[in-house]
Amino acid sequence: MKYRTLGKTGFQISEISLGTWQVGGKWGSGFDHKLAEKILHAAIEEGINFIDTADVYESGESETAVGKILKNVNQRIYVATKCGRQINPHVNEGYTPKVLRGFVEASLKRLNMGCLDLVQLHCPPTEVYYRPEIFGEFERLKKEGKILNLGVSVEKVEEAVKAMEFDNVASVQIIYNMFRQRPHESFFEAAAAKNVGIIVRVPLASGLLTGKFSKSSSFDEGDHRHFNRHGEQFDKGETFAGIPYDIGIEAVEALKTLLPANTSLAEFALRWILMKEEVSCVIPGASRPEQVSSNVKSASMPGLTNEQLSQVDYIYHKYIREHVHQRW
Repeated sequence: MKYRTLGKTGFQISEISLGTWQVGGKWGSGFDHKLAEKILHAAIEEGINFIDTADVYESGESETAVGKILKNVNQRIYVATKCGRQINPHVNEGYTPKVLRGFVEASLKRLNMGCLDLVQLHCPPTEVYYRPEIFGEFERLKKEGKILNLGVSVEKVEEAVKAMEFDNVASVQIIYNMFRQRPHESFFEAAAAKNVGIIVRVPLASGLLTGKFSKSSSFDEGDHRHFNRHGEQFDKGETFAGIPYDIGIEAVEALKTLLPANTSLAEFALRWILMKEEVSCVIPGASRPEQVSSNVKSASMPGLTNEQLSQVDYIYHKYIREHVHQRW
């Protein structure tokens, strides 16, 4: 495993890390603590030392599972959690310093930590990024020893840029993959200039970039890939990176023609992201321990050739750009 610096936090974190949205099983299937334990142990054994969770993942069960693991490992594991999505309705007015402080204190208990390594605002409404009192509250929490660092998880590049105006924002978590390329146009450079870490989420476009789906694939009713294709429950960009499913399948078939021998599309897609030195880490999820090993394998692959990079860009412009580029 190779390690990179997470911006101004100074943390040296595994470039392939672990997102825990579905660590207790597949989306919509309920939470299996024994399975979560196996996945988390597999990640640590592979050299992963950065785990991303959130207070809303399975109503706090994901944080609880991570907290249990932390009690039984000797090495330093960095944990990032997120808060804000519990606010219902999820509107700007619901974000208050008091409410957010309560979320942080609840996460500390579930994670069984005295101080959170990194707490991130969890894709708040855009208006929140214009409210200094929100970011000031996290500075107070930092001085009180309840958090070490503040980050943000965003939907849009513009939100990331605005968030970085606050000096205490140490990291930005953003969707970036071969089907969502806008972040590398100028945001990556701006983040590097401010020493802000970049955590890449949804790196496989909700599984599209595994190459395992077809136009006839179906998903369980509790799976967001079934119920959120048009943004019915949350931002459309979270599901298949916001791309119309059938068009995404066509683009995937084109990408498969670029694969080297004995390389999966998922490995190829993760390696493409790691070509960007500004990226601190990628946080693919896993619903089985063996998926962790497959994800980690991508870090040791040779980098993409100039021809492969050119062809990925061509496929993006041909199939994808018009659907996503200016929206997020």
